[in-house]
Amino acid sequence: MTPRLPSSRFNGWSIALHWLMAALLVATAATMELRGMYPKGSDARELMKTAHYTLGVAVFALVWLRLLARALQATPPITPAPPAWQSGMGRAMHGALYALMIGLPLLGWLALSAKGTPVGLLGGLQLPSVLAENPDTSHWLKEIHEAGATAGYVLVALHAAAALLHHYVVRDNTLLRMLPGRR
Repeated sequence: MTPRLPSSRFNGWSIALHWLMAALLVATAATMELRGMYPKGSDARELMKTAHYTLGVAVFALVWLRLLARALQATPPITPAPPAWQSGMGRAMHGALYALMIGLPLLGWLALSAKGTPVGLLGGLQLPSVLAENPDTSHWLKEIHEAGATAGYVLVALHAAAALLHHYVVRDNTLLRMLPGRR
């Protein structure tokens, strides 16, 4: 029996979850950025907010699947191996992204709960309130949520830039490990 060599790519589920999460993050940000096109109280603006909440819940649910997939599969090696400082930066970046994918939905839910606003989802479902109504608490939670979202824009941009740098300048397999397609 021959020992199985480690894969040079992530498995299909990990790749699918990665790109699905990327699309959800873009859609989540877009719904909040685009809601300003509509007047306050309009049906279209409320739809954007509801879509934002629904997408945020989807991100929160899927991040746990991603973490499970990450725990069940060894990370394919980067070839050629990067210097230790780059590996450390990559781990820190992934940790920050996961913290945001968990923290931002929670902060949004907490902020809306403290505001006394029901968190309605597409399909008519509603999340239960998890905090007593308190306008001051709601305000600072919303501020942290928005600052985190801004940090998220920067982290996602840096993540994408690093993948492209590794692919086109360093010429290693960092990006190829997460691209869908043939093995």
